[in-house]
Amino acid sequence: MPIRGPANEVDARKVRVQVSNTKTLSVPALGGEQSLNRYLSEIKKFPVLTQEQEYMLAKRYEEHDDPEAAAQLVTSHLRLVAKIAMGYRGYGLPVSDLISEGNVGLMQGVKKFEADRGFRLATYAMWWIKASIQEYILRSWSLVKMGTTAAQKKLFFNLRRMKKNLDAYEDTDLHPEDVNKIATDLGVPEQEVVNMNRRMMMGGDGSLNVPMRNGEDGSGEWMDWLKDDGPLQDELVADAQESEVRHDMLVEAMDSLNDREKHILTERRLTENPQTLEELSQVYDVSRERIRQIEVRAFEKLQKRMRDLAREKGLMGTA
Repeated sequence: MPIRGPANEVDARKVRVQVSNTKTLSVPALGGEQSLNRYLSEIKKFPVLTQEQEYMLAKRYEEHDDPEAAAQLVTSHLRLVAKIAMGYRGYGLPVSDLISEGNVGLMQGVKKFEADRGFRLATYAMWWIKASIQEYILRSWSLVKMGTTAAQKKLFFNLRRMKKNLDAYEDTDLHPEDVNKIATDLGVPEQEVVNMNRRMMMGGDGSLNVPMRNGEDGSGEWMDWLKDDGPLQDELVADAQESEVRHDMLVEAMDSLNDREKHILTERRLTENPQTLEELSQVYDVSRERIRQIEVRAFEKLQKRMRDLAREKGLMGTA
Protein backbone atom coordinates (compact mmCIF):
# COMPACT_ATOMS: atom_id res chain seq x y z
CA MET A 1 0.00 0.00 0.00
CA PRO A 2 1.31 3.53 -0.71
CA ILE A 3 2.65 5.27 2.40
CA ARG A 4 1.33 8.72 1.65
CA GLY A 5 -1.62 10.86 2.61
CA PRO A 6 -2.62 14.19 4.18
CA ALA A 7 -0.71 15.16 7.29
CA ASN A 8 -3.82 14.97 9.49
CA GLU A 9 -4.14 11.27 8.59
CA VAL A 10 -0.68 10.45 9.89
CA ASP A 11 -0.53 10.98 13.65
CA ALA A 12 2.36 8.65 14.44
CA ARG A 13 5.97 8.97 13.42
CA LYS A 14 5.86 5.44 12.01
CA VAL A 15 3.41 3.59 9.80
CA ARG A 16 3.08 -0.12 9.29
CA VAL A 17 3.74 -1.22 5.72
CA GLN A 18 3.13 -4.73 4.37
CA VAL A 19 6.10 -6.52 2.80
CA SER A 20 4.76 -10.06 2.77
CA ASN A 21 1.49 -11.86 3.29
CA THR A 22 1.88 -12.04 7.05
CA LYS A 23 4.74 -9.77 8.11
CA THR A 24 5.02 -5.98 8.37
CA LEU A 25 7.82 -3.51 8.92
CA SER A 26 8.13 0.12 10.05
CA VAL A 27 9.49 2.95 7.96
CA PRO A 28 9.43 6.71 8.62
CA ALA A 29 6.07 8.25 7.78
CA LEU A 30 5.56 10.74 4.96
CA GLY A 31 2.81 13.17 5.90
CA GLY A 32 3.09 15.52 2.93
CA GLU A 33 5.47 18.11 1.51
CA GLN A 34 5.79 19.94 4.84
CA SER A 35 7.26 16.87 6.53
CA LEU A 36 9.57 16.02 3.63
CA ASN A 37 12.68 17.58 5.19
CA ARG A 38 12.06 15.71 8.43
CA TYR A 39 11.64 12.47 6.51
CA LEU A 40 14.88 13.01 4.58
CA SER A 41 16.70 13.63 7.85
CA GLU A 42 15.27 10.51 9.46
CA ILE A 43 16.21 8.12 6.67
CA LYS A 44 19.84 9.25 6.90
CA LYS A 45 19.97 7.65 10.35
CA PHE A 46 19.64 4.14 8.91
CA PRO A 47 23.07 2.55 8.37
CA VAL A 48 24.35 1.55 4.95
CA LEU A 49 24.84 -2.21 4.80
CA THR A 50 28.01 -3.92 3.72
CA GLN A 51 27.77 -6.53 0.99
CA GLU A 52 28.13 -9.33 3.54
CA GLN A 53 25.47 -7.87 5.85
CA GLU A 54 23.11 -7.42 2.91
CA TYR A 55 23.62 -11.02 1.78
CA MET A 56 22.94 -12.47 5.22
CA LEU A 57 19.79 -10.38 5.70
CA ALA A 58 18.50 -11.29 2.24
CA LYS A 59 19.01 -15.01 2.95
CA ARG A 60 17.24 -14.70 6.31
CA TYR A 61 14.26 -13.07 4.66
CA GLU A 62 14.26 -15.47 1.71
CA GLU A 63 14.51 -18.64 3.78
CA HIS A 64 12.72 -17.68 7.02
CA ASP A 65 10.46 -14.76 6.02
CA ASP A 66 12.15 -12.74 8.80
CA PRO A 67 10.43 -9.31 9.08
CA GLU A 68 13.41 -7.77 10.87
CA ALA A 69 15.69 -8.73 8.00
CA ALA A 70 13.25 -7.22 5.51
CA ALA A 71 13.04 -4.06 7.62
CA GLN A 72 16.80 -3.57 7.58
CA LEU A 73 17.00 -4.20 3.82
CA VAL A 74 14.27 -1.65 3.12
CA THR A 75 15.33 1.08 5.53
CA SER A 76 18.96 0.92 4.42
CA HIS A 77 17.84 1.75 0.87
CA LEU A 78 15.32 4.52 1.57
CA ARG A 79 17.97 7.11 0.60
CA LEU A 80 18.23 5.46 -2.81
CA VAL A 81 14.47 5.85 -3.30
CA ALA A 82 14.59 9.54 -2.35
CA LYS A 83 17.47 10.18 -4.74
CA ILE A 84 15.66 8.51 -7.64
CA ALA A 85 12.38 10.28 -6.84
CA MET A 86 14.10 13.68 -6.89
CA GLY A 87 14.95 13.06 -10.53
CA TYR A 88 11.23 13.06 -11.42
CA ARG A 89 10.34 16.41 -9.85
CA GLY A 90 9.75 18.06 -13.22
CA TYR A 91 6.38 16.39 -13.76
CA GLY A 92 4.50 18.60 -11.32
CA LEU A 93 3.71 15.92 -8.73
CA PRO A 94 4.49 16.13 -4.99
CA VAL A 95 7.93 14.72 -4.19
CA SER A 96 6.46 13.02 -1.12
CA ASP A 97 4.10 11.04 -3.36
CA LEU A 98 6.94 10.09 -5.69
CA ILE A 99 8.98 8.84 -2.73
CA SER A 100 6.01 6.90 -1.39
CA GLU A 101 5.51 5.16 -4.72
CA GLY A 102 9.23 4.51 -4.95
CA ASN A 103 9.14 2.89 -1.50
CA VAL A 104 6.44 0.54 -2.75
CA GLY A 105 8.73 -0.42 -5.63
CA LEU A 106 11.62 -0.93 -3.19
CA MET A 107 9.55 -3.32 -1.12
CA GLN A 108 8.63 -5.27 -4.22
CA GLY A 109 12.30 -5.41 -5.09
CA VAL A 110 13.17 -6.77 -1.64
CA LYS A 111 10.49 -9.46 -1.96
CA LYS A 112 11.86 -10.56 -5.35
CA PHE A 113 15.58 -10.19 -4.57
CA GLU A 114 17.76 -13.30 -4.85
CA ALA A 115 21.07 -12.76 -3.09
CA ASP A 116 22.74 -15.83 -4.61
CA ARG A 117 22.74 -14.21 -8.05
CA GLY A 118 25.66 -12.02 -6.97
CA PHE A 119 24.10 -8.57 -7.47
CA ARG A 120 23.69 -5.89 -4.82
CA LEU A 121 20.15 -5.07 -3.79
CA ALA A 122 20.51 -1.44 -4.92
CA THR A 123 21.29 -2.54 -8.48
CA TYR A 124 18.25 -4.82 -8.58
CA ALA A 125 15.75 -2.69 -6.66
CA MET A 126 16.54 0.44 -8.70
CA TRP A 127 14.47 -0.92 -11.60
CA TRP A 128 11.50 -1.68 -9.36
CA ILE A 129 11.72 1.79 -7.83
CA LYS A 130 11.82 3.55 -11.20
CA ALA A 131 9.03 1.40 -12.61
CA SER A 132 6.76 2.16 -9.64
CA ILE A 133 7.42 5.91 -9.84
CA GLN A 134 6.97 6.03 -13.61
CA GLU A 135 3.68 4.12 -13.49
CA TYR A 136 2.43 6.53 -10.83
CA ILE A 137 3.40 9.54 -12.96
CA LEU A 138 1.66 8.10 -16.01
CA ARG A 139 -1.50 7.45 -13.97
CA SER A 140 -1.49 10.84 -12.26
CA TRP A 141 -0.17 13.20 -14.94
CA SER A 142 -3.09 12.75 -17.31
CA LEU A 143 -6.58 11.27 -17.22
CA VAL A 144 -5.94 10.18 -20.79
CA LYS A 145 -3.54 7.27 -20.99
CA MET A 146 -0.15 8.61 -22.02
CA GLY A 147 1.42 5.55 -23.53
CA THR A 148 0.74 1.86 -23.96
CA THR A 149 4.07 0.67 -25.35
CA ALA A 150 7.58 0.71 -23.94
CA ALA A 151 8.64 3.09 -26.72
CA GLN A 152 5.89 5.58 -25.86
CA LYS A 153 6.79 5.50 -22.17
CA LYS A 154 10.43 6.00 -23.09
CA LEU A 155 9.41 9.01 -25.17
CA PHE A 156 7.43 10.51 -22.31
CA PHE A 157 10.28 10.22 -19.81
CA ASN A 158 13.08 11.31 -22.17
CA LEU A 159 11.51 14.05 -24.28
CA ARG A 160 12.22 16.93 -21.89
CA ARG A 161 15.88 15.92 -21.50
CA MET A 162 16.38 15.51 -25.25
CA LYS A 163 14.77 18.89 -25.95
CA LYS A 164 17.20 20.47 -23.51
CA ASN A 165 20.15 18.80 -25.23
CA LEU A 166 18.91 20.13 -28.57
CA ASP A 167 18.43 23.66 -27.13
CA ALA A 168 14.75 23.43 -28.10
CA TYR A 169 12.32 25.82 -26.44
CA GLU A 170 10.22 24.21 -23.70
CA ASP A 171 6.87 25.78 -24.64
CA THR A 172 6.89 25.71 -28.45
CA ASP A 173 6.56 23.13 -31.21
CA LEU A 174 9.74 21.34 -32.21
CA HIS A 175 11.55 22.06 -35.46
CA PRO A 176 11.22 19.26 -38.05
CA GLU A 177 14.91 18.35 -37.76
CA ASP A 178 14.59 18.04 -33.96
CA VAL A 179 11.50 15.89 -34.33
CA ASN A 180 13.36 13.63 -36.75
CA LYS A 181 16.35 13.22 -34.42
CA ILE A 182 14.25 12.45 -31.35
CA ALA A 183 12.08 9.99 -33.27
CA THR A 184 15.16 8.26 -34.67
CA ASP A 185 16.96 8.05 -31.32
CA LEU A 186 13.92 6.69 -29.46
CA GLY A 187 12.55 4.50 -32.25
CA VAL A 188 9.07 6.07 -32.44
CA PRO A 189 7.12 7.71 -35.30
CA GLU A 190 7.68 11.44 -35.76
CA GLN A 191 3.98 12.19 -35.27
CA GLU A 192 4.11 10.62 -31.81
CA VAL A 193 6.95 12.97 -30.89
CA VAL A 194 4.90 15.97 -32.06
CA ASN A 195 1.77 14.82 -30.21
CA MET A 196 3.61 14.03 -26.98
CA ASN A 197 5.44 17.36 -27.03
CA ARG A 198 2.17 19.27 -27.41
CA ARG A 199 0.55 17.36 -24.57
CA MET A 200 3.51 18.01 -22.28
CA MET A 201 3.50 21.69 -23.23
CA MET A 202 -0.04 21.86 -21.86
CA GLY A 203 1.21 20.58 -18.51
CA GLY A 204 -1.23 17.69 -18.22
CA ASP A 205 -4.99 17.72 -18.06
CA GLY A 206 -6.91 20.82 -17.08
CA SER A 207 -10.35 20.94 -15.51
CA LEU A 208 -13.23 22.48 -17.44
CA ASN A 209 -14.54 23.73 -14.10
CA VAL A 210 -11.55 26.01 -13.45
CA PRO A 211 -12.90 29.50 -12.54
CA MET A 212 -11.96 32.32 -14.89
CA ARG A 213 -12.69 35.99 -15.35
CA ASN A 214 -14.74 36.90 -18.40
CA GLY A 215 -14.23 40.64 -18.39
CA GLU A 216 -17.56 42.45 -18.39
CA ASP A 217 -19.45 39.17 -18.07
CA GLY A 218 -18.07 38.51 -14.61
CA SER A 219 -16.73 35.16 -13.43
CA GLY A 220 -17.42 31.79 -14.97
CA GLU A 221 -15.81 28.48 -15.89
CA TRP A 222 -13.83 27.36 -18.92
CA MET A 223 -16.65 25.06 -19.99
CA ASP A 224 -18.92 28.11 -20.40
CA TRP A 225 -16.79 29.18 -23.36
CA LEU A 226 -16.72 25.87 -25.19
CA LYS A 227 -18.29 25.95 -28.62
CA ASP A 228 -19.56 22.91 -30.46
CA ASP A 229 -19.55 23.51 -34.21
CA GLY A 230 -21.25 20.19 -34.94
CA PRO A 231 -24.94 19.82 -35.78
CA LEU A 232 -27.52 19.97 -33.02
CA GLN A 233 -28.83 16.71 -31.60
CA ASP A 234 -32.36 17.30 -32.92
CA GLU A 235 -30.92 17.92 -36.39
CA LEU A 236 -29.03 14.63 -36.26
CA VAL A 237 -32.18 12.77 -35.22
CA ALA A 238 -34.24 14.45 -37.96
CA ASP A 239 -31.63 13.63 -40.61
CA ALA A 240 -31.48 10.00 -39.48
CA GLN A 241 -35.26 9.68 -39.59
CA GLU A 242 -35.44 11.27 -43.05
CA SER A 243 -32.70 8.97 -44.32
CA GLU A 244 -34.59 5.94 -43.01
CA VAL A 245 -37.82 7.04 -44.68
CA ARG A 246 -36.06 7.64 -48.01
CA HIS A 247 -34.41 4.22 -47.82
CA ASP A 248 -37.75 2.49 -47.16
CA MET A 249 -39.33 4.39 -50.08
CA LEU A 250 -36.48 3.40 -52.38
CA VAL A 251 -36.84 -0.27 -51.46
CA GLU A 252 -40.60 -0.11 -52.09
CA ALA A 253 -40.18 1.81 -55.37
CA MET A 254 -37.68 -0.75 -56.66
CA ASP A 255 -40.49 -3.32 -56.64
CA SER A 256 -42.08 -1.41 -59.54
CA LEU A 257 -39.21 -2.52 -61.82
CA ASN A 258 -38.84 -5.87 -63.47
CA ASP A 259 -35.84 -8.04 -62.63
CA ARG A 260 -33.71 -6.86 -65.58
CA GLU A 261 -34.41 -3.16 -64.91
CA LYS A 262 -33.75 -3.62 -61.21
CA HIS A 263 -30.44 -5.39 -61.83
CA ILE A 264 -29.16 -2.91 -64.42
CA LEU A 265 -30.14 0.14 -62.36
CA THR A 266 -28.56 -1.34 -59.25
CA GLU A 267 -25.29 -2.20 -61.01
CA ARG A 268 -25.10 1.18 -62.74
CA ARG A 269 -26.18 3.61 -60.00
CA LEU A 270 -26.57 1.93 -56.60
CA THR A 271 -23.19 0.27 -56.03
CA GLU A 272 -19.81 1.63 -55.01
CA ASN A 273 -18.13 0.11 -58.08
CA PRO A 274 -20.61 0.52 -60.98
CA GLN A 275 -20.36 -1.84 -63.93
CA THR A 276 -19.82 -0.45 -67.41
CA LEU A 277 -22.34 -0.58 -70.25
CA GLU A 278 -20.01 -3.01 -72.02
CA GLU A 279 -19.95 -5.41 -69.06
CA LEU A 280 -23.75 -5.43 -68.74
CA SER A 281 -24.24 -5.77 -72.51
CA GLN A 282 -22.28 -9.01 -72.35
CA VAL A 283 -24.40 -10.26 -69.48
CA TYR A 284 -27.69 -9.73 -71.39
CA ASP A 285 -26.25 -10.26 -74.91
CA VAL A 286 -27.51 -6.88 -76.16
CA SER A 287 -25.84 -3.69 -77.34
CA ARG A 288 -24.46 -1.05 -74.98
CA GLU A 289 -27.05 1.40 -76.31
CA ARG A 290 -29.83 -0.99 -75.32
CA ILE A 291 -28.44 -1.22 -71.78
CA ARG A 292 -28.34 2.58 -71.60
CA GLN A 293 -31.97 2.82 -72.72
CA ILE A 294 -33.08 0.28 -70.11
CA GLU A 295 -31.15 2.17 -67.43
CA VAL A 296 -32.76 5.51 -68.36
CA ARG A 297 -36.24 4.02 -68.50
CA ALA A 298 -35.78 2.24 -65.17
CA PHE A 299 -34.53 5.44 -63.52
CA GLU A 300 -37.54 7.39 -64.80
CA LYS A 301 -39.94 4.70 -63.52
CA LEU A 302 -38.18 4.76 -60.16
CA GLN A 303 -38.43 8.56 -59.90
CA LYS A 304 -42.14 8.49 -60.69
CA ARG A 305 -42.82 5.80 -58.13
CA MET A 306 -40.82 7.70 -55.49
CA ARG A 307 -42.87 10.86 -56.10
CA ASP A 308 -46.11 8.90 -55.84
CA LEU A 309 -45.01 7.35 -52.56
CA ALA A 310 -43.98 10.75 -51.20
CA ARG A 311 -47.44 12.12 -51.94
CA GLU A 312 -49.10 9.09 -50.33
CA LYS A 313 -47.03 9.60 -47.17
CA GLY A 314 -47.73 13.36 -47.13
CA LEU A 315 -44.11 14.28 -47.72
CA MET A 316 -44.87 16.60 -50.63
CA GLY A 317 -47.79 18.54 -52.13
CA THR A 318 -50.35 16.91 -54.40
CA ALA A 319 -50.04 19.53 -57.18
